[in-house]
Amino acid sequence: MENEKIGTLFIVATPIGNMEDITLRALRTLREADYVLCEDTRMTGNLLKHHGVEARLRRYDSHSSENTHNNIIADLEAGKHIALVSDAGTPGVSDPGVLLVQRARAAGVRIDGIPGASAVTTAISIAGISGNQFSFLGFVPHRKGRETFFKSLSTAPSPVAFFESTHRIMKCLDQLSANYPEATLYIGRELTKFHEEMIVGTPEQIIDLLTTTPVKQKGEFIVIVDLS
Repeated sequence: MENEKIGTLFIVATPIGNMEDITLRALRTLREADYVLCEDTRMTGNLLKHHGVEARLRRYDSHSSENTHNNIIADLEAGKHIALVSDAGTPGVSDPGVLLVQRARAAGVRIDGIPGASAVTTAISIAGISGNQFSFLGFVPHRKGRETFFKSLSTAPSPVAFFESTHRIMKCLDQLSANYPEATLYIGRELTKFHEEMIVGTPEQIIDLLTTTPVKQKGEFIVIVDLS
């Protein structure tokens, strides 16, 4: 890394499941950073240990205090190079990090993105959907706005992708069945992991499958809804 009067904030993508899905550039950045901000030091620590990387880890998540942000910005302004990671995927994409990026940009700090694995592009790439457009809506709201979320899908001009948790996947399918019984769903489950699969069918077909095979209700899900 170049010696500069002001530091750099590196936004580093980490694996979404398989620990091998990390770039050489990401590993070098984590190794050379003055310290690494992470949601869970144990999880990031295990990843770094797997790749033989030694780094100073500091906790940073959506609940980090104003004082924590001030200290990080002060370190960047003093010339330190800091890497930010989330537990999985890219910080700032349905993960913490947006506020820190905003603060760093306002302070005139250089911000570099280190790309990597993405559940969204991985799911789209193996779904086999025609066309080159889709919308990504992040996580489905837990309570408030949930019904509005599903009804709004009817206006989408292209397939829509979103995340859903293992605790709400059946409720999600029920709501999709009620609103779009003829839709084609592509359910990416445990992508990049040992039990990875892409389940394709109507909402009712997938509900039947997950009901008769309860183990398929477990894991991390990305749902793609195609109303064409």
